[in-house]
Amino acid sequence: MKTKEFQKLREMSVEELQAKEKELKEELFNLRFQQAVGQLANPMRLKQVKRDIAQVKTVITERAIAAAK
Repeated sequence: MKTKEFQKLREMSVEELQAKEKELKEELFNLRFQQAVGQLANPMRLKQVKRDIAQVKTVITERAIAAAK
């Protein structure tokens, strides 16, 4: 994700972020399945989806820490 897209994540609610994380995890599962059967067209997409999941989790964690204070 680019900085602009990361900023959009920060504007989302926690529920939207959790839905986005679930969607990305499903995409990652499908990509891994495609890789296992040898039909993965773009192997770099795996890396990008993992990074997107990490960024979503980062924003969720930031919110949790801010709420705890």
